[in-house]
Amino acid sequence: MNFPSLSSINKPCSWRGEQLFAGTDWEWSLVDGELDELRVLGALDQQLDKPIGSELLKKKLSSIQDSLENGSGAVLLRGFPLDTFESEFGTEKISEIFLWLASQIGTPLSQSAAGDLMLSVRNEAFGKNDSRTRGPNTNRRLSFHTDRCDVIAFLCLKQAKKGGENELVSSPALYEVIRKERPDLLEVLMQPFPYKRHVVDTGNALPYCEQPIFSFCKGHFAGSFLRVLIERADADADCPSLTDEQREALDFLEETAEREDLRVRFRQEPGDILFLNNWVTFHRRTAFEDWSEPDRRRHLLRVWLSVPNSRPLDEAFKANFGSVEAGSVRGGMPKETTEAKKQRE
Repeated sequence: MNFPSLSSINKPCSWRGEQLFAGTDWEWSLVDGELDELRVLGALDQQLDKPIGSELLKKKLSSIQDSLENGSGAVLLRGFPLDTFESEFGTEKISEIFLWLASQIGTPLSQSAAGDLMLSVRNEAFGKNDSRTRGPNTNRRLSFHTDRCDVIAFLCLKQAKKGGENELVSSPALYEVIRKERPDLLEVLMQPFPYKRHVVDTGNALPYCEQPIFSFCKGHFAGSFLRVLIERADADADCPSLTDEQREALDFLEETAEREDLRVRFRQEPGDILFLNNWVTFHRRTAFEDWSEPDRRRHLLRVWLSVPNSRPLDEAFKANFGSVEAGSVRGGMPKETTEAKKQRE
């Protein structure tokens, strides 16, 4: 089978290992004039849909937006003044300012059936069998995955006592390695896999959907992967089962992502904002040990974004994302309705 090669529009996001850190679009910093604009924003009782005079910030965030889609797909923005802003405006205002910053990159999406635009990433210790348990609210090591949005944004408020590092891998780079080494398995990865509805996605009437791991649309590459939902579909008699070949392909994908020359590891520190394009990066977090004091425990804020300069997607993603058109608002979790609840029951 002849597989598409990465075109020029996909090359910048196909980095290997520490090539990401050497790139010109990886690390950014908030500077004095931009911080002054943020301080003015913090002092206002401001709504997201109202214009704000913050031209320096908007210019930088516009450049970051472009880099996420047309560059490496991963950006670390340093210098958010947590301590200063907390003393001046309070903790809740920090969340509002972060949501405003993220909204300059794209449209914030719901991350729950209740319509929450912000998720706290911290160990809630709900228990393995608690329906509220999601990977972000545990302290365990997560596997490489993507989220249901174009871009994901994390603001680090507190770091763990030990561990909790970020790891990233370029999904186009994974595609190229697998194309060279195991084209038979790449063919499998470009076919639909079943995804069971997440336990917290109660606004979704569909019991499962099917979508590929790797795909192309109008020359644009897209990678999407969340093995936990694939495994849950396989374990459910009402969902399609995985073949031995599909399992082998998933195993090889994850083994390849583990290679040290392909992935990178770094520690996001308080005040760092991490932006990731989910279509060209897989991400995960290492296990961590937290502080004993509750107010020192690891805590990040997460926002899901649909960006206006997004790529077109294969039709297979329509069921899960709502739209596949370039630049359309897509992704997130729908709010729970009475009709959706009845269909699930």
